[in-house]
Parts: sequence; structure tokens; C-alpha cells
Amino acid sequence: MNKKNFYIETYGCQMNFADTEVVNAILMKEGLQPVQAAEDADVIFVNTCAIRENAETRVWNRLKEFRSLKKEKRDLTVGVMGCMAERIKEKIIEQEQLVDIVVGPDAYRDIPGLIREVEDGRKAVNVILSLEETYADIAPVRTDGNGVTAFVSIMRGCDNMCAFCVVPFTRGRERSRPMESILGEVRQLREQGYKEITLLGQNVNSYRFEQIDFAALMDRVSLENPEIRFRFSSPHPKDFPEPLLHLIAERPNLCNYIHIPAQAGSNTMLERMRRPYTREQYLDLIGQMRAIIPGVSLSTDMIAGFCDETEEEHQQTLSLMEQVQFDLAYMFAYSERERTFAHRKYEDNVPEDVKKRRLTEIIEQQMQIQLLNNQKEIGKRHLILIEGSSKRSEDQLSGRTDTNKMTIINRESYQKGDYVEVEITDCTSATLKATPIRTSSIREFSERSAAGEPALNHYVS
Repeated sequence: MNKKNFYIETYGCQMNFADTEVVNAILMKEGLQPVQAAEDADVIFVNTCAIRENAETRVWNRLKEFRSLKKEKRDLTVGVMGCMAERIKEKIIEQEQLVDIVVGPDAYRDIPGLIREVEDGRKAVNVILSLEETYADIAPVRTDGNGVTAFVSIMRGCDNMCAFCVVPFTRGRERSRPMESILGEVRQLREQGYKEITLLGQNVNSYRFEQIDFAALMDRVSLENPEIRFRFSSPHPKDFPEPLLHLIAERPNLCNYIHIPAQAGSNTMLERMRRPYTREQYLDLIGQMRAIIPGVSLSTDMIAGFCDETEEEHQQTLSLMEQVQFDLAYMFAYSERERTFAHRKYEDNVPEDVKKRRLTEIIEQQMQIQLLNNQKEIGKRHLILIEGSSKRSEDQLSGRTDTNKMTIINRESYQKGDYVEVEITDCTSATLKATPIRTSSIREFSERSAAGEPALNHYVS
């Protein structure tokens, strides 16, 4: 097995991409080597997402393509890993005969053994969920990415049973990773030259290992790595810690950006979704965030067409988004998932054309809000981290402000991984355009802001 090449194709959320990096480490320790194309691999894994129907459809289509490749390459091993694994294991192996291996999110250590089972002529399955597994002792191997930004998983699973969400069933119960293993991975990334790290969990603000909570963890990573930016995703509105807000306001390397999923704008809908907060409580939290962190950038998730949604409930979602003025939103039509509370309790009864129309209205309103918000940035200065070339031109570079807004500058003499102070000159609803002023550091930029230079974006207490 140790002379084989492997290829992993990843779909879905940032957590899935972090999981792929764990599997990279496991396979490379066994002597397998990663390749960049499926056609060059002896072992192919598809890391799957079960959150929405569209993602599952793409996975099914891709597996059928790999089945055709397998006809040409008889010794090819094809596997499915991740969130779809447990739910479709019988159909994907027995009925469709698309894959040789099915492995769930808590069984990645078993992958080398599963590959050996296939070599012995058997199909191999392990989708058992764990109450302990965090992969804390495995140093992820990043074979893709830009070498500048990285994701670090701090916990796994979720104890929130939102009616629409399948994650508790595909990833199991919450368990937190030891802080020292997180700090060790962050130090390794710092030594490798990474400049921005996002801490990941299905509900990061419920992180707790022994006496360490999420705010304490952010305090430690921030203090130990003052020239690395830190983000986190995703918190839950029900238990967002106020001390973390004060910490973000105080620390220049904790980004002025919070993703805070609302999902809907009416109390009746939130109750059906089993979201344990009201519209009023959510708006109070938004007000608290803006009072403690001036200039904070906010994003959210919104679902159109959840079970029994009325036109009035849809309008309340639009009004919530209008009231908050989010800088970014991830917006989706409801997609029923098996095993969820909604699948068992409700009927997916909003017609598809109504879902699409409501989603379109949400998107169109949000794009108008984003354009107006971005126009307010013109003339302001930000510190951006260069992530690479612009998609449109090699003569331009792209990077994000600490408020998570993609910004384009002329290349000049700047390099990927540079922090560059810029002045915003133009915008679209999705992108800022800027003139570069100088390379900087987080500390230097913060000191200039504290000294009162005009139009700098990060509050310093």
C-alpha cells in the first residue's frame, strides 16, 4: 500500500476541509502520496457534505464519474468519507455499487485498515460515531491552500438540535479538543509562515476543555501570536460570551468580524426551527456587539422556505436583514434532510417556486445592503492580508480586511503573505478596490490607529 497515490476531493464547509487535512496526515504517515488529479490516484476519497441537497447531488454525480474511471483502472479504490457516509452507506455500496469504502467523520484513523480490507477483496465500512475522538494528536497536513490562511478545528460535533440541521446525526455530540494541542498546531502554523487562522467548530462558543472556555482560548492564542490574525466560525446566538466581545475590541489581531447565524427573522419561525432565542434577543445581541466593538462587520445565515413559512414570516426575515444591515449573508432555500426533527415532525410544504422567489428577494435585498455598506468604506484605510493574485488579473492582488471584505490592489512590489495598509477607492457589492500605501504589521497599524491617524478601521481601547 505504501507506494500508492491518493486524491481527496472535498465538498461543503470549512470543517470538511480541515478533516481532509487530518486524513492527509494519516495517509501520508502510511506512505501514500497526495496527487492533484483523480486520474493520477490509486485511492480516491470524496469528502462529503450532507447539509444541503445540492451538495449531495454534486457528490453523487462525481462518484458516477469515478465509477467510469474505475472501469479503465481496475485497481482503483474509491471511498466516501464525511457527513454523507452513515446516511447513504447501504445505497452507495450495495445498490449503486459506486464505492469500495465508506468512512464516517470519527473513523478516519481506521482508513489505512479499510484500504487493506479492499485490497483483500472486501467492501469496507466504519461509520461509528465517538464521544471522545478529536484527532488532537494528529498534525494536519495542508496540501492545498495558499500557505497564508489556515483552519484549525477546536471541537467536533454539536449538541444543538436545530430542526433543519443534520449535523448532530452525522458528527455526533460536542467534544472539545485540549487547549495545548490547539496551541501546538497554531505554533506550527506560525513557524510555517501562516498569517491568519480561523478556529472552527459547529458551535465554537460552547468550547470548553477542563476550566478553559472559548474566550480564554482566544485570549491565549491572541497573546502568543500577536502577528497572526484570528477568526472563528461559527458561534451560536444563544450563548455568545460577552467577555469575548471585549477581547476582540482590545486585541488588534482578533478580527473585527463575527459570523452570527440568524436563520430566520420571526419568532414563530425561530420556534419551529428550534432556535432557542427570539428576534428581540438576537437584535439585542447585535446591538451589544456594535456597542462594544465599533466598526464590527457582521455576517449571517438565512433559510428561505422552511416548513410552513408564511409570507408574513418571510417579510419578517427581510425586515431583520434590513434592520441589521449585514455585511455578508449566506442564503439558501430550505432543503429537507432525513433524520432531522423537521423531517420527522413537519412537512416540507412550501412550493419550490415560492422558495425560489423568496430566496431571490432575500438575495437581491442583501446585495443592495452590501453595496451601500461597501460604499461607506471609500476613503477609509484598512490593513489587508494578501492571499494571492486576483481572479481577474495577474497584475492585481487580493486580500481581506480584518472585517473580512475582499479587497483588490495593484500588484506593484507586494507579495502573498504581506500585510498591506490600503485606502479604499471604489467598490462593488462583493469587493473593495484600494490603493496600497505601505507594508505594515498588525502592531504598527494598531499604533497608528491609537495615535489618531484618520479613517483607520480597528478600534483600540
